[in-house]
Amino acid sequence: MNLGLTWRLLKGGGRKGMLGAWLTLGAVAVSTALLLFAVAANFAFADRADRSAWRNPVAAPAQPAGAGGKAVAVEARRHDYVRGEQITVVDLAALVPGAPAPPGMPRFPAPGEVWLSPALSELAARLPADQLARRYPKPAGVLGDEALVHPDELVAVVGHRPDAPAMTAERARDWIVGSTPVKIDSFAGEPTEDSEGYQVLALIAGVLMVVPLLVFGGAAARLTVARRDQRLAALRLVGATSGQVVGMTVAEAVIVAFAGALAGTAAYALAVPLLARIEIGGGPWFVSDLWPHPLVLAGAMVAVPLLVGLSAVAGLRRVVVSPLGVARRETPPALRAVRVVALLAVLAVVPTLTQGTSVAIIAVVIGLAFLCINLVGPWVVGLIGRITAASARSPARLLAGRRLMDDPRSAWRTVSGVALTGFVAGFLGLLTPGAFTSDAAADQLRVTAPAGQVAAVAEQARQRLEAAGVTATVEPVKDTVVAALGGGAGEDVLDRARTALAGLVPGRTPTTEADEERFGVQIFADIGTGTIVVLSVSFLVAIASAGITAASSILDRRQTYGLLRLAGTPLEVLDRARRAETLVPLTVMGGGAIAVGAFCGIPFMVTSVNVSGLVTLGACVVAGFAGVVGAGALSRPLLRSVTADPAPRPD
Repeated sequence: MNLGLTWRLLKGGGRKGMLGAWLTLGAVAVSTALLLFAVAANFAFADRADRSAWRNPVAAPAQPAGAGGKAVAVEARRHDYVRGEQITVVDLAALVPGAPAPPGMPRFPAPGEVWLSPALSELAARLPADQLARRYPKPAGVLGDEALVHPDELVAVVGHRPDAPAMTAERARDWIVGSTPVKIDSFAGEPTEDSEGYQVLALIAGVLMVVPLLVFGGAAARLTVARRDQRLAALRLVGATSGQVVGMTVAEAVIVAFAGALAGTAAYALAVPLLARIEIGGGPWFVSDLWPHPLVLAGAMVAVPLLVGLSAVAGLRRVVVSPLGVARRETPPALRAVRVVALLAVLAVVPTLTQGTSVAIIAVVIGLAFLCINLVGPWVVGLIGRITAASARSPARLLAGRRLMDDPRSAWRTVSGVALTGFVAGFLGLLTPGAFTSDAAADQLRVTAPAGQVAAVAEQARQRLEAAGVTATVEPVKDTVVAALGGGAGEDVLDRARTALAGLVPGRTPTTEADEERFGVQIFADIGTGTIVVLSVSFLVAIASAGITAASSILDRRQTYGLLRLAGTPLEVLDRARRAETLVPLTVMGGGAIAVGAFCGIPFMVTSVNVSGLVTLGACVVAGFAGVVGAGALSRPLLRSVTADPAPRPD
């Protein structure tokens, strides 16, 4: 009976009544699509870490004398470079017959064999052989996706004998040289430090995206809430029980939310190929990385309608307890200032956090700050309304102030998206590093020579470079051989020199100073990209929230607007009042949210405030105001429509 009555009431509201349901569906669809992206991104970084773990070998456990070793292979990792891009080289040697195959390969590589990733194989075929292909002279196959972090990654797996110099020589263990040869019993490995760092950043970015989405999703259930409250209050007054009112509300909210969740999932599925092109961590994504696990999809299909249903039920207190007050449009009691205490308590904890604090604690504090801003927002809006009404010097300002006083929660829903985006912008504005600049030499190749062999290695380097037709000055410097190519050397000359010196010292790769700083350049660029992605998601939420809630607010007050028009109020005055009740609280709450976000970001600053971060912050403020004004302007035709026919309709 509840389902049938709910459907009849929805249809009885007419075209504009159904428009409210469509607004809710649209809000849920946007929330679901962006929520899936935020969650999938965290799983995607975890998948990348798992796929790269096999290159970071874990030593096989030592065995007692006579027990027989369990090690099946020797593994080491190093980095090479071509055209300014990093190549990950994995050196392998089997210790037992039938050693297990590495990920992405059908068998263990034989000594002398080389397996290349698809991108590296294509690059080797495209460039002249003396710039790349001669470094890997015996290609035996192409690596599968299981061995790669991203589709464009450059990876080479080289087979050796166990007693080959490349597998027995000591190597310094750092991110440039790679790992020293290790005896392993499997290719399980462990996540690298840089992959774990990306997962930490992804978790923080996820919190910055997910919390506003959950707030927006919960607010979706309260769109056109005044119209629904009037309708349900009338049912209560004619004899409907509290259980029936709750049942109808849940049925309406969950059905619309489930349809919105399906629409959002479909929209996300269409967007995944485009999202996979975002380059972070050295390259784009496999489409499968960004597609959530079926359990995650099922969870979203259940969690989103449940959140919307609970939010709808939470707004029924006045209808259930005092239906006559709702029917008579009595102003609800003012919100209490105790809400501010919660925000101040969270902010008091922020200065105690340091860069060594657990990531989980940081994520929780950021999430609580978000929620407290959402909690204190309606109270501040109500206070702004009283000040605006008391100081009004025009009809539009007076109408705006009275509206903010009458329903601060509804007014807050219109600006909450941009206010929460302001928090994100303030937080990231301080943390966004400036462009990584360096004057490191990119025309001097250096390779560390074994002890006592520096002169011999330098002489071999001279001969190899001369044979390759590369003009260079080769000098031994302590335990390092330095080959200076000259300031005019281009990428082609540098890569020819790299190829000529490949294998000069087994297990070591000639590198430049610029190579050693490449990771810093990449991580700074990735932080910038991540900032843009997070802010883009936040702005999509903010603009969608502003547009949808503005239209919903007009539908809620269509009878009031109609009566004001009948009383002679010009449409321009109503429109100015509507803009004022949005822009006034937005200015106050947006600025406050930016300040709170900046305050929460101070403990985690790794560099001083830079121009790039301030420009980003300023652009966010301008875009936020422009988005809200534009979203409000789109609903002006709806305002004209509802005021053109002021006669009350039976909902």
